[in-house]
Amino acid sequence: MASLLPPVKSTPLKRIGLRLQRSISLHHDNRTAAPLPPSSSLTMTPSKRRDSKLWSETFDVRTGATQTLSPKEIKRQEAIFELAQGEQDLVEDLKLAKKAYHDPMLKLSIMTEQELNQIFGTLESLIPLHEDLLGRLRDARKPDGSTEHVGHILTAWLPCLSSYTSYCSNQVKAKALLDQKKQDRRVQDFLQRCLQSPFSRKLDLWNFLDIPRSRLVKYPLLLREILKHTANDHPDRQHLDEAMLMVQSVVADINRQTGESECQYYKERLLYSEEGQRDQLIDRSKTLCCHGELKNNRGVKLHVFLFQNTLVITRSVSLHNQPVSYQLCRQPIPLTRLDLEDLSDGEMRVGGSIRGAFSNTERTKNFFRVSYRAEGQPLTHSFQASDAFNKQQWINCIRQAKEAAVQQLQAGARLDPGAFRETDLDPRPLRERDLDPGPWSELEGRGNDRGRAEGFQGRRRGDGLPAV
Repeated sequence: MASLLPPVKSTPLKRIGLRLQRSISLHHDNRTAAPLPPSSSLTMTPSKRRDSKLWSETFDVRTGATQTLSPKEIKRQEAIFELAQGEQDLVEDLKLAKKAYHDPMLKLSIMTEQELNQIFGTLESLIPLHEDLLGRLRDARKPDGSTEHVGHILTAWLPCLSSYTSYCSNQVKAKALLDQKKQDRRVQDFLQRCLQSPFSRKLDLWNFLDIPRSRLVKYPLLLREILKHTANDHPDRQHLDEAMLMVQSVVADINRQTGESECQYYKERLLYSEEGQRDQLIDRSKTLCCHGELKNNRGVKLHVFLFQNTLVITRSVSLHNQPVSYQLCRQPIPLTRLDLEDLSDGEMRVGGSIRGAFSNTERTKNFFRVSYRAEGQPLTHSFQASDAFNKQQWINCIRQAKEAAVQQLQAGARLDPGAFRETDLDPRPLRERDLDPGPWSELEGRGNDRGRAEGFQGRRRGDGLPAV
């Protein structure tokens, strides 16, 4: 499990609802804090490095095995063993998160009980759930170490995964609060000491809190591997097929509800400088396709949100001791009226001069442009991504979201031709929509960005939970 969850790294590509690992930037709290008192929990006995042995190393032919196993059956047993071993590792990590992080911080008053409940969510309730599956898998193991049937165990247990809905839906708020609390000196000191302790295996607190989600999205892969090595005429085959359909349905449902919860969170973090910026397309959105940091053509850092029907351009605002908020810079752009253009490297001009485009190639890379064509003059925005891969992710996400929005509009028009008009997607008066390109329009200047942007988070079609 440790190899599956590396420490947090700054990366431009992040998936919504799959990887919630990235910190939200906040101002540092410069208040002096009392030194952290010694804690016996930080001197816990270091956990041994986890065994990575294979099932074949545990199989004992002397304890009752009467027939030679085929290579396919050996692979099947290895997959079942990996399922059980993963459950054991998960239970150990969940217990460690509570014992080494939650309980000491509560006892030492490093955080309040309310704050810890928000950050840890329903993590404690997941422990008996996985202990149950682990116990069932162990009971099904024969004396020689092999397991004949697991399908009936999984079909009986998998409905319990619905408990993950509340845990995963809470993760975006939990991450925001944890990042906020890390500005506290005592919290910083405690978490740093834990990170340096052997029991942490170089994983920080958020890695432990994200382990359940990571495990959840692995179940379809584990079942697929078991099925791959289970013959069609095997007595376990039918139950495994049923279990596969069940886990896919459960994960998809959790993914949907988690996505809606995350979308709602960011909608609540939007700040409107004027009432005219409020858009019914944002209010109606249940899906946040992607979001992240980009720069405009003048080098200004922006945080761009791509909701299911509209593109929203904002600037992040860090308020003291509050989660980061996002101030709208421009009127939201309906996706059905948005044009997307991929710009070649060097195509953007720096400082309005053609020569500048060739004097600093790095400053002219990784740009794309979106335009909103109203009846009056167009509004145009050029964005620079952190690298070519990040740029392509944005382009793909915008194209897919626009295609879905157009299909939705056309489907609605077929059902009721009089109910859907393209102008209905923008609640502002026509004059207000067509005029005033605003300070973020490319009409004010065609300078290029400096530096690199980062912070893309996106959900792509077909993504399962997972991760954030």
